[in-house]
Order: sequence, then structure tokens, then C-alpha cells
Amino acid sequence: MNLIFATIVMASLAIVIRLRAIQKPATVKKIILPPLFMSTGLLMFLYEPTRLEPIQVFATLLVGILFSLLLIKTSTFEIKKDFIYLKRSKAFIFILVGLLVTRLIVKFAFGDSIKIEVLAGMFFLLAYGMIIPWRIAMYFSFKKVKRRLINSDETTFLAAKG
Repeated sequence: MNLIFATIVMASLAIVIRLRAIQKPATVKKIILPPLFMSTGLLMFLYEPTRLEPIQVFATLLVGILFSLLLIKTSTFEIKKDFIYLKRSKAFIFILVGLLVTRLIVKFAFGDSIKIEVLAGMFFLLAYGMIIPWRIAMYFSFKKVKRRLINSDETTFLAAKG
């Protein structure tokens, strides 16, 4: 029961942090650094009990990539006062809550038949398989919006000078 409570608290904290983060302008650094920092979690696989079978790795990464498609579709940038912001999406909260519910269901369904360490490794890979494609897509989308912002600034400058 404590594990469920801790999971809900952590998920709620993640939602609050994400909602606060979109109130500040987006930067390339803010897009790239989270998956880079998260990559240190791959060190968990040095611990023998967390190692997964190849089929588990493939299936888990595939599910993560599929979930990332939802995030990619709902993550768009907008320009406000010469800054680029991630547009708030109501779907983002539902996606996070959906992932939480999915995690709890999988934990209860397979918790007795799969070791907790293996489940931890699978959930990490699912999250990592989700964040990498999402952040790559965000990076390219951000660059596209930034080019548009720079081009509109040049046009404004030339028109004002004109």
C-alpha cells in the first residue's frame, strides 16, 4: 500500500513540475538535458537482478515508443512576446495519469510472476523509450519554430527600417 501511495505522490509531483515548466520559455537545453540526465538510470542494468531478456527489452521499448507518439502529437510550441513556449495540452495530464494507472495495473497483474527488479528495469526502459523519441521530435519542432521567429524578426526589422 505504501508503494502505491509513493507512486501516486511521485506522479503528482511530476505533473506539477511539468505544468510549472511550461510557464517558462523553452530552450534547447531544457529539451535535451532531461533524457541525458535520465540516461544515468541505465546503470541499474549493471545490477544483475535488473537485467532483462532481449524480448522484454524489445517489447518494453516498443510500448514506450508507441506512448511517445501520443506525447509527440500533443506537444506543440507557440511564440509569445518573442519567446518560444511549449503549448499546454490537457492531454498531457491524461497521458501521465494513464501511464500511472497502466503501471499500477501491470504491477498488480505481474508483480507476483515477475521479480520487482525486472519490473523496475522494464518501467525504466518504457519511460526511456518514450522520452527519447518525444524529445527528439520536440527538438526539431522547437528549431522549426525558432527559425520562424528569427525570420519574422528579420522581416519586422527590415519593415521598420524601410
